[in-house]
Amino acid sequence: MFTRIVRILLGLILVVFGLNKLMPSPFIPLPQLPPDAAAFMTSLASTGYVLKVVGILEVVIGALLLLKKWVAFALILLAPISLNILLFHLFLDASGMVVAIVIAALNGILIYKHWSQYRSLFL
Repeated sequence: MFTRIVRILLGLILVVFGLNKLMPSPFIPLPQLPPDAAAFMTSLASTGYVLKVVGILEVVIGALLLLKKWVAFALILLAPISLNILLFHLFLDASGMVVAIVIAALNGILIYKHWSQYRSLFL
């Protein structure tokens, strides 16, 4: 039951924040960022594709988690994204650290719960 709650919560977070990145005008207002964080996000947005790709990945991963399809695969796809979210808030915008820790922790908990599916990768 605990794993199900964590999976659904993480899936919902990913779908909501992923869709927010894909909308022309975000439905969750973006906070005022410190100058270094704003410059970083502006550079990602100026590529024209990075934030869209991340948004699409978040929606797809969130949907896989919500539908309980390929969960172990979805969690491995999410690992570098959640690490980057954590590092972004650690080094550039500490105000969002709580959400970053929650996402990384939920991803870590679910990876731990599915560890038997990853074991063969490390033999």
